[in-house]
Amino acid sequence: MTEIREGAAQLRNLHDLRREYESAGLSEGEADDDPVRLFDRWMEEAVAAGIVQANAMVAASADRRGRPSARAVLLKEYDRDGFVFYTNLESRKAGELGPGRWAALCLLWMELHRSVRIEGPAERVSDARADRYFASRPREAQLAAVASPQSRPVADREELESLAAEAERRFAGGPVPRPSFWGGLRVRPQRFEFWQGRRHRLHDRIVYRPVGEGGGWRKERLAP
Repeated sequence: MTEIREGAAQLRNLHDLRREYESAGLSEGEADDDPVRLFDRWMEEAVAAGIVQANAMVAASADRRGRPSARAVLLKEYDRDGFVFYTNLESRKAGELGPGRWAALCLLWMELHRSVRIEGPAERVSDARADRYFASRPREAQLAAVASPQSRPVADREELESLAAEAERRFAGGPVPRPSFWGGLRVRPQRFEFWQGRRHRLHDRIVYRPVGEGGGWRKERLAP
């Protein structure tokens, strides 16, 4: 990393952080006609490759003035109906992903030189589905969900730990029920993009868009 003097400022130069992508390609023929099947294959290969938190993704939203925000979350479930992550429903992201609002998801598996982007409207999952997932979480994570006023200010770390201790006392070793302000958000895909890094930055990009109401998909290649 080098520094370049520009007036009174110093520009941090990352130009030399560069590598060639030597991975196999993704042709139209190799890309499944069903993007969910292709995603499933890529996810299995990411897990098999030992990628840490292969289900980590960036979830982007925007407020009603169009100002975007993005954060890292964990993909917990997916099927043809959509891609689900769980959160505090009073958080900023949940507020920006209300009825009729769209989300953009991005998973990056740099070890495989792959990325997947998913866009579509967001909706809440059912209480029953949220209950099932919440019950599967470690007890400490359940207590943290109860205790944390996500996205709202706290005075310091001690206040946060005090809230967690109070949650532990409240349930005193018994089951922790899912709080009403915690649940899941499902993104129903209306666009997929699969990116495979290639040599000389001539990357493969295959995009899927829905065709009509029958559940089919049209795929096409984009220039890198």
